[in-house]
Amino acid sequence: MNLKTIRRILWGLVAVAMLGVGAGAFWLTNRPVVEASGFGGGTYALVDQRGAPVDQTMFQGHPSALFFGFTHCPEVCPTTMAEMSAWFEQLGDEGKDLQAYFVTIDPERDTPAILGDYVSWVSDRITGVTGTPEEIAKIAKAWGVYYAKVPLEDGDYTMDHTASVFLLDDKGQFQGTIAYREDGAVALQKLRNLLAKS
Repeated sequence: MNLKTIRRILWGLVAVAMLGVGAGAFWLTNRPVVEASGFGGGTYALVDQRGAPVDQTMFQGHPSALFFGFTHCPEVCPTTMAEMSAWFEQLGDEGKDLQAYFVTIDPERDTPAILGDYVSWVSDRITGVTGTPEEIAKIAKAWGVYYAKVPLEDGDYTMDHTASVFLLDDKGQFQGTIAYREDGAVALQKLRNLLAKS
């Protein structure tokens, strides 16, 4: 078996696991995250879904939930977005100051317009963020986020990525995470704790 064949088999296994549910998808998307404090000294120049410039200051002045994903994601991202929608609904007025950010790790496909369509079905308090691959790499590095392009058999690709939601206080400082598919009651309590600190 040559190296090319081995690589094809490995990529195929990764793609199948990413499209699956349960333990396989959980393992792929919940790799260890390097905990960051604030912005880790990082600066970046990005744009939101309206094309307006945003940078590291976007997280200041309100508590935030920060998620890295991509619009072509088959399971993890739509699941997390649906959970965010439920969090906003259950928090009601209690969570009125909470803002959320969906930062793409697939800037080649995720234009501002595509991100706008994607986040708009969840909440007007979720901001889609994109930018050049170089600037996306900067924000991902600042938050210790893992992501990688995974080629598919048909010539297309998907993305493997960290699936945790980062929680930031009103100064933009890291306060913890909500894991992928974390128990809803636990996630809500973490958000309430965040809101109490901000």
